[in-house]
Amino acid sequence: MGLELQSPIVAGACNLTESPETVKKMEEAGAGAIIFRSLFEEQIQLEAFEHDEALTQDDERYAEMTDIFPKIEHAGPQDHLEKVKEVRKAIKIPLIASLNCINHDTWVDYAKKLEQTGVDGLELNFYYTPTEFDKTAHSVEEDQIKALKAVIKAVKIPVSVKLSSNYSNPLNFIKQLDDAGAKGVILFNKLFQSDINIDSLELQHPYYLTPEGEYKDTMRFMALLHGNVNTSLIANKSIYHGKEAVKMLLAGADAIQVVSALYKFQVDHIRTLNNKIYSWMSQKGYRNLNEFKGVMSRKNVSDPFAYRRSQYVDILLNSKQLFDKKYLP
Repeated sequence: MGLELQSPIVAGACNLTESPETVKKMEEAGAGAIIFRSLFEEQIQLEAFEHDEALTQDDERYAEMTDIFPKIEHAGPQDHLEKVKEVRKAIKIPLIASLNCINHDTWVDYAKKLEQTGVDGLELNFYYTPTEFDKTAHSVEEDQIKALKAVIKAVKIPVSVKLSSNYSNPLNFIKQLDDAGAKGVILFNKLFQSDINIDSLELQHPYYLTPEGEYKDTMRFMALLHGNVNTSLIANKSIYHGKEAVKMLLAGADAIQVVSALYKFQVDHIRTLNNKIYSWMSQKGYRNLNEFKGVMSRKNVSDPFAYRRSQYVDILLNSKQLFDKKYLP
């Protein structure tokens, strides 16, 4: 995103990053940047609804209740903005705000407010949950590109986009984001999914960490994108250990976001990840990240079919190796 980082490990948006004390520990552990917890438009809407409901719940009970209280409006995202300011004061490394909206005007309005807190950049969370049968993929992407352009026009700080993998052709859409001026693209966001409790017949919304080993899709797209777009490439999803971080850098990532790893191994795990990267670099004789970043991308490997579907053919033709003990973990 054009920001100078002290390391490629970035603490992704989560509840941990809204605490000044915790982000200080992240900085001391060697985090390159912090992504503040996401601001959700739906959350503000819900709070405003509950606020109005609390003030008017007795209006129909007693006639005089309708004019007891003066007109009071919900403060909107003000509480979130104040917390961002506190974290901004607590650390010296780059702080990036995360924004998740629905309406076009809200993207711009909240982006301006977040810029005023002193953050170094913005991360827009783009995803779409299909509920309308007549909504086309093109119209979804078109709406998101319009939102990105509007935000970029409204603010002076760099803007990045965090995506899920649920696009027909992520490469094409990322190229559109690049052309529209996105300074970074984060791949991929983990979407929370509802579940059904078969005993109570109710919907549940469980919180769970990304399972280990689910980083390969991210690694593949990093390798496909490296050298083909100008925007910064930030890897995300199921990056728990140093070896996975190294793989992302080899594939072409400029930086690496971690969230689940911080919950599982605690904040100081950032130091462990950095140490593993440095240790591996020393073993291989690399002096800096640029010397090996992207050397395993599709652009730089000799296999013309690397990272393509045709690799399945090679796996299937040599499938007996899967049952050979020496190939098992």
